[in-house]
Amino acid sequence: MQAARQIRFTNVREIVETKPILKAYIKEAIEVEKAGLEVNYKKTSEFVIPEEFQNRLVESPALKTAFDALTPGRQRAYILYFSAAKQSKTREERVEKCVQQILKGKGLND
Repeated sequence: MQAARQIRFTNVREIVETKPILKAYIKEAIEVEKAGLEVNYKKTSEFVIPEEFQNRLVESPALKTAFDALTPGRQRAYILYFSAAKQSKTREERVEKCVQQILKGKGLND
């Protein structure tokens, strides 16, 4: 995630306990908005494609074509999903699991 713009609570007690912090965040958010500041998001091309997926793209021109045809958001979702795995074996399994979906032009959660 590049910029979190939400705070999640599971019960009212959490809200009450963090009230001073929440007020400070809200005041800060108002000042940021007034100042016109914006978050500079990374472009999809700036994300590092995991080696396991890069190898599959090189091996399969059809997969590369299908991946390139996906929207930038769908590409980012796959890259982040593959990258989140700590072990190479897990990254390979994730890539393998998603190949057919990519070839069909579907996003990670479609």
